[in-house]
Amino acid sequence: MKETRRKNWKRMFVILATINVTIVLAIILLIIWPVSSEEYPDKQYIEEEAGAEFVVQSSKENLTQLVNEYIDKLLKDKNDQYAISLDEAVHLMGTIEAFDTEVPVNITFEPVVQQNGDVLLESTEMSLGLLRLPKDKILKYVDDKINTPDWVVINPKEESIYIALTQMELKSNFKVKVQQFNLAEDQLSFRIKIPNETLGLD
Repeated sequence: MKETRRKNWKRMFVILATINVTIVLAIILLIIWPVSSEEYPDKQYIEEEAGAEFVVQSSKENLTQLVNEYIDKLLKDKNDQYAISLDEAVHLMGTIEAFDTEVPVNITFEPVVQQNGDVLLESTEMSLGLLRLPKDKILKYVDDKINTPDWVVINPKEESIYIALTQMELKSNFKVKVQQFNLAEDQLSFRIKIPNETLGLD
């Protein structure tokens, strides 16, 4: 009986040691593996297309709800859960599956409006559970886990996300650009263009 218990104990010890070594090796590889740089899409200017334009005012609360509904729709067939919140910065929160467990991920971005109305989100803070990993590695892990649309480019090397709103595909064929994105003052506005083709004027 004692011999059987000793064998079982040794077997459990070997299994546990193997799991620990595997996790450590995975973390080391995640840290030292080089991160490639993604190319941002070519900038498009909605002003170059003929059509009618109007401006839509919004708020952080309304935009948060809209974006989170879009994220839910995008990830409806995925186990990963993500959401954003807006205060004086953009916060991305969620969970990803790593090492057979759910690991929380939190990323804070500073939004920078581009000349053409796209938005560049530059990361300022980032965490993946309790793992102390470089920010580019965390963003690379998120990029590997999420299938983003073509107009959203995650660039781990630059520690940023480029949102090409001007290239977002809408069923209405409308074009969108950011006109103002002042989170501190809760002043958000977007310029919407309705192409002449959509209006039947071509």
